Amino acid sequence: MPENNALSITDTVKKYGSQLLGFIKGKVKKLEDAEDVLQDVWYQFSRLTNINELESVSGWLYFVAKNKITDLYRKRTTDSLEDYTYETEDGEFNIKDVLLLDDSNHPELTMFKEVFWKAFMEALAELPEHQRDTFVLNEIEDKTLQEIADMQQENIKTVISRKGYAVKHLRKRLEPLYRELYS
Repeated sequence: MPENNALSITDTVKKYGSQLLGFIKGKVKKLEDAEDVLQDVWYQFSRLTNINELESVSGWLYFVAKNKITDLYRKRTTDSLEDYTYETEDGEFNIKDVLLLDDSNHPELTMFKEVFWKAFMEALAELPEHQRDTFVLNEIEDKTLQEIADMQQENIKTVISRKGYAVKHLRKRLEPLYRELYS
């Protein structure tokens, strides 16, 4: 590597290092992960042979950092049930689909799935037949609401309303499980 590129790398690290780390820390949960991502960015930057030809060094650094963060989340394995849940802006707790479809033998996850599916099936059984059918057709059988309306010979607004009532009921009944997960 030519000497002027080595100086350019050093100057770039000094100029953008703390800002870039701050950006990355805002996107990942652990400081160690942020430091690993930053190290990957600097490594990739050091491998460039045409640093002086970059139109915007900072733009390139942030672009690569964003991609490295995405890569980190793609390859991450989740060990905690809390990593599978999230709270919406309305304060409702939701479970990421991957949790319920995970077939690993993690004991905590296995127990949670058993409890969840039992509570879910009980809550589903409590729904009026039309609401239950609409929910199952849409969420489990992947039918569009319009397809369901056509099948049931109902107005689309009626089907949308049924689905909304079903979702509200299921959320209300399953909320204690979400809360238990965070306590």
